[in-house]
Order: sequence, then C-alpha cells, then structure tokens
Amino acid sequence: MADVQLAPLRTIGDFLLESARFQIPNINDPEKWANRVMNNLLYYQTNYFLMALVTFLFIGIIHPVKMVCGFIAISIAFGGFVYCTSSQYKARRFKRDHPIVSVLLILLAGYILVYAVGAVIVFMFGIAFPMMLILMHASLRMRNIKNKVTNRLETVGLKRTPMGIILEGLGQEQEAGS
Repeated sequence: MADVQLAPLRTIGDFLLESARFQIPNINDPEKWANRVMNNLLYYQTNYFLMALVTFLFIGIIHPVKMVCGFIAISIAFGGFVYCTSSQYKARRFKRDHPIVSVLLILLAGYILVYAVGAVIVFMFGIAFPMMLILMHASLRMRNIKNKVTNRLETVGLKRTPMGIILEGLGQEQEAGS
C-alpha cells in the first residue's frame, strides 16, 4: 500500500466542459464500452471520489436524520445478520428461555424497520445516486490522449492508484497494452 499514489484531480474543463467529448457508447460492442468505462474510472478517479463525496454529503445535508437513521438501520441489519449466522444455537436458546422478550424484540424490530424504510431508501439513494452519476460519466466520456497514456502507466504497473486497486479487487484488472 505504500506505493499507492492518488491520481491528480482533473480540471473541470477536462472533466466536463471545454475539451470534454461525450458520445453514447455502442451497446452492441460491450467489450469496447467496458474498456471505455474502466479507463475513465482510472483516469478520472479523484474527480469521481470527490463527486461521490459531495453528492453523499449534499443528500446528507438535505435529509440528515434520515441519513443517520438509514445508516444505523443498515448497520443493525448487517450486525444482526452476522450475529445470527454465527451463533444460531445462542439465538435459539434465547428464544426458548425468554419467549416474551423475543416477541417484544421482534415487534420492536418490525416497528423500527417500518419506520426506517424511508430512511434506508434515502441512505441507499445517497450511495446509489453518486454511483449512477459516475457510471454515466464514465460511459459517455470519450477518452483523450492523456487518458490513454495515464492508463498505460497503471496497466503496466508503474503506478498504483486506489481505483486500480478497487477494480483489481473486483476482478477487473486490465491487460497491459489492451
């Protein structure tokens, strides 16, 4: 991780305005489309991280209580899933030893879930909306010479970036020279 470098923030002109060229991708050639998206994700990664953070914070400012409640609800659901899947015997024993408490917990969880559904939707929108914007930009933005040269450095392994590590973790590493 010590050799990981943060990619530079690209100018707004390069990212969206003057020199930016946009075109609808050819959906009949998914390999070329995927190549465009991967290369744009690598080249504009700092802009994308910043855009996602600003969008997430903007939605959080508009709906702060719902964002916090949604985060808590998702965290509790995840924690409950992990707990129940790792200790089923303990959960069954608790239900058997404390039936009234178990029913009250189920009712309370149901009430919280119904209340939190709106908050969860806002929270998930706060995550999904920035991702949608990133994928739209990466799909529509045509590559330029600087983009191609910079991505070659990443694929050859001369430069490691956070997005390169994320894509590699998702099994989307590129071949050198592709």
